[in-house]
Amino acid sequence: MTDDEPTRVAIACQGGGSHTAFTAGVLKGLFREWDRDEYELVGISGTSGGAFSALMAWYGLVSEDEEHAIELLDALWSDLAADDFGDWIANSWMVGLKWMENSVFPLPQLSPYQNPSSGLGKRGIRRVLERYVDFDEIPELSGHDTPELVIGTVNLNAGVFETFTNEDVTAKAILASAALPQMFEAVEIDGDNYWDGVFSHNPPVEGLMNVSVDRKPEELWVIQINPQERDVNPTSLNDILDRRNELFGNISLNQELRSIKRVNEWIERGDLSTENFTHTEIRKIPLGESYHAATKFDRSKPFIDDLFELGEQRAAEFFEDLEPETPVP
Repeated sequence: MTDDEPTRVAIACQGGGSHTAFTAGVLKGLFREWDRDEYELVGISGTSGGAFSALMAWYGLVSEDEEHAIELLDALWSDLAADDFGDWIANSWMVGLKWMENSVFPLPQLSPYQNPSSGLGKRGIRRVLERYVDFDEIPELSGHDTPELVIGTVNLNAGVFETFTNEDVTAKAILASAALPQMFEAVEIDGDNYWDGVFSHNPPVEGLMNVSVDRKPEELWVIQINPQERDVNPTSLNDILDRRNELFGNISLNQELRSIKRVNEWIERGDLSTENFTHTEIRKIPLGESYHAATKFDRSKPFIDDLFELGEQRAAEFFEDLEPETPVP
C-alpha cells in the first residue's frame, strides 16, 4: 500500500443475543465518521446477532453507501425491539423466565421441538430480515471489489465449524447463525442442520483473511461482546452456561487472532515476503460492561436504545484514540 491509498480494514462482529445491539451502534458510529480516503472496508463478518448487523452493514454499503447502512441498522433493531404492547408482554415474560431459571426455583426445560413459539420466533426474524435485504441480490452484489461477507455457523451433523460467504449467504444462513439450540430448531440447509455460530467462530476471522493479497486487511477491528475476564464466579446454571458460551467464543477468537499475530511476527523477521503476505494490526472495540445473562434475551426498547448509544460512544472513542502505530492489545 502506498501512502495515498486507504488502509484496508475488516470488521468482525461477535455474537451475544440482544447485546449485539451494541455492535449495531458501533457500526453506525464508525460509518458516520467513515472516510473512504482513509479506510477501505474489505470484509465484515458476524455470528448470531452479530451476523444480523454485519449483513445490514454489508448490504447497505454495497447496494448504496454508508448512510444507507446506518439506515438499515437503525431499521433492523427498531423492528427487533419489543416496542408494542403485545411484544413487550412476550419479551417481559421471556426475560422473567430467564431470571427465574437463575433463581433457587429452576424451571423445567422445554425442547424447541416441543415449543410452538420457537417456529414463530424464527419466522418473525426472517420476515424482518427480508424486509430490508433482497437475498436474491446478494450473488450479483458480491465481487472482488466489494467487501467479503462472512457468516459463522456450526454444522451439527458434520460436527464442524462452517462459514457462509458472499453469494452463499441466504436468509437461512443468517437464521442458522442465530439458531441457539435451547431456543430454536436447527436450520436445515442442503440436507445438513446448523446451529448458532456462538459455539464456533464467534466471530469468524479466518474467512476475512483467506482472500487475495490485494484484498487482505491491514487492520482487523473486532467488536467484542463477550468479556475476556470476569471477576465473579458463576454459580447458577444459566450463568454457568452463559460463561461457557462466552469462553467458547473467545477461545476460538483468540486462537484465530494468535494465528494473525504469528504471521505478523514472521513478516517482521523477514521469514515471509510482503508480496504474498500482509501485516494485519488487530484492534478491539469491547462492550466493556457487565450484564446479567438474562439480558441477552431482553429486547425492550430502552435496553436496545441504551446499547445502541453505548456502541456509538465506543465508536467515537475508538476513532479519537486510533493511532496506527499503537494497536489495541
